[in-house]
Amino acid sequence: MANLFDAANAPTSIPDSIVVGDFSQFKLTQYSSDYSNSAHTMRLVARISTGNNTEITVAATASGDDYLFTIGSATSANYTVGHYHYQIEIERNSDNERIIVDRGEFDVLTDYDNNVDARTHGEIMLQKIEAILEGKADADVSSYSINGRSLNKFSPDELVKWRDYYKAEVAAHRRKERIKHGKGAGFTILGRF
Repeated sequence: MANLFDAANAPTSIPDSIVVGDFSQFKLTQYSSDYSNSAHTMRLVARISTGNNTEITVAATASGDDYLFTIGSATSANYTVGHYHYQIEIERNSDNERIIVDRGEFDVLTDYDNNVDARTHGEIMLQKIEAILEGKADADVSSYSINGRSLNKFSPDELVKWRDYYKAEVAAHRRKERIKHGKGAGFTILGRF
C-alpha cells in the first residue's frame, strides 16, 4: 500500500467513507481537461441524510492539473457520524457562475478509539431479541397499562420472525466485510457431476 499522506498517492475517487478524526484526501482528475484549476474552483458540499442542517464543505486545491481535496484530522474530528449526500460544484472564477458536475453518497464513520459501541444496528437488535427469547425478560404478559400509558410486547412468533430477519442482516453484513477484505464469502457450493 502506498503512503496515503502523500498527495501523489491520493485515491482518484471520492471515498465511500471517512472516519471521524482521520486525515483523508482524494484527487479528482476527470475534470481537469474541461475545467482548468487556474480558471475554476471546485468544492465538495455534503449534507447529512437525517434532514438537519449538518453540512460538510471541502474546497479543492490545485495539484498539477487536477483537483486535490484534503481533510485534516482536526477538521474531521468535528464531523457528525452518519450517511451524507454530496455534490461536486465547479465555479467559474471570472463571474462566480456555478455548475454541479457530480452527486453521490458517503458515510462518516465513528472512531473506535472513542469508546463507542462498534456493533451494527442488526447486531444490537439480534442480541436484544435473543435475550428476550432466552427468558431474560418477563414474558408472562404481552401488554399492560399503568396510569393511562400502555406497553405492548411482541409475541414469541413475532420475536422469532424478527430474530431471523436480523440474523440474515448480520450474516449479510459479515459476508460483505469478508469480501471487502479479500476473504471468501463463507459459502460452500456443492455440486454433483
